[in-house]
Amino acid sequence: MGDLAKIFKAYDIRGVVPDELDAETAEAIGAAFVRVTGAAAVVTAHDMRASSEPLAAAFARGATGQGADVIEAGLGSTDMLYYASGVLDLPGAMFTASHNPAKYNGLKLCRSGARPIGRDTGLTEIRDLVAQGVPAHDGPRGTVSRRDLLQGYADHLKTLVDLSGIRPLKVAVDAGNGMGGHTVPSVFEGLPIDLVPLYFELDGTFPNHEANPIEPENLRDLQAKVRETGADIGLAFDGDADRCFVVDERGEIVSPSAVTALVAVRELAKHPGSPIVHNLITSKAVPEIVAEHGGSPIRTRVGHSFIKQTMAESGAVFGGEHSAHFYFRDFWFADSGMLAALHVLAALGEQPEPLSRLLEEYTRYAASGEINSEVADQAAATARVRAAFEGRPGVTVDELDGLTVGAGDWWFNLRPSNTEPLLRLNAEAADEPTVAEIRDEVLAIVRKK
Repeated sequence: MGDLAKIFKAYDIRGVVPDELDAETAEAIGAAFVRVTGAAAVVTAHDMRASSEPLAAAFARGATGQGADVIEAGLGSTDMLYYASGVLDLPGAMFTASHNPAKYNGLKLCRSGARPIGRDTGLTEIRDLVAQGVPAHDGPRGTVSRRDLLQGYADHLKTLVDLSGIRPLKVAVDAGNGMGGHTVPSVFEGLPIDLVPLYFELDGTFPNHEANPIEPENLRDLQAKVRETGADIGLAFDGDADRCFVVDERGEIVSPSAVTALVAVRELAKHPGSPIVHNLITSKAVPEIVAEHGGSPIRTRVGHSFIKQTMAESGAVFGGEHSAHFYFRDFWFADSGMLAALHVLAALGEQPEPLSRLLEEYTRYAASGEINSEVADQAAATARVRAAFEGRPGVTVDELDGLTVGAGDWWFNLRPSNTEPLLRLNAEAADEPTVAEIRDEVLAIVRKK
């Protein structure tokens, strides 16, 4: 069994297989998961990585050894697992390392109704129980059964967004050899969509590019395909298809903050005056637009467990992260890249303008994008940045999540990654020169040798 402190992250479990995460560890996690949740039954799903199905089987051995029944949904996206947890009202386990390279795998865990399990909501307890050794169960083993939930998932999403009356759209989709290649055909079936598929073959070695669309280089093939085919829109999913990035008809990358603002406006039209949650690295345009449309913007930390908890506490109808995670009250407060994609397709298809024109009103500021820096001492680098900026006239500083510094028409956030040994910088301003100035000053301080 590997170093548990290394693989148990802030809101999931992730590590190199088999050095850090192996079948023995997965079996112990399955047993501990049942103990901590008190579940009589759990549901599992897994992505296309070679190690995912064996790890899911090991988890099932641990869970059934504690007397719980296991329903295996088989291949699925992370949001399909959330659907399963919600519709079956069971705790769930998804086996995926999302966008990480092929050598990694992991688990995303939730309680019944897709309620999140993070460091402060059960994950630490599970880790400690695994470390101590899970007590043997005094009683019969549970059973394992298989259930195909893909069609139910697809049908459910289409009850949440009506696309029946939209104009025909040509939609290019880059699945990155990930789970979007499994789910997109079922979801798009019967819709007025001419699908242009790219890398739909399930392959956990990711032979074409990393399944991480937050990196611009991983969107180049999609951008080229949109331009080549004259598609109305391009969609890119990460490895477990819970995040969705958008490319417009010109092949230009759309900011996830613009998608957040667009979906927020659509949800506020259905639920006037509702709270909308956004994390602190989304564009300043998001809370502005939410307020302009009568909603109540709520700022929160980065990370799905924090967003989901805040949404549940506030009753928010929708939540968005700049990493392209999108959360819906009507989807058990869980995130679904596919559901966000359907909202964008509906908004595009309900009117005649191209996507670039439709999104103009949701794009107000220049942004740096997320810039990562490897530093030996993250805390010391952050402290140097704070010392350089605090005390300047008009500058505000807060530490809700990492360090956020702002003044007038610019701001930046510098925070440690929850999953990798990196400092992440996001900056935004009224124009590109100001963004470049702020970006360069912060990076010079962070990367100082």
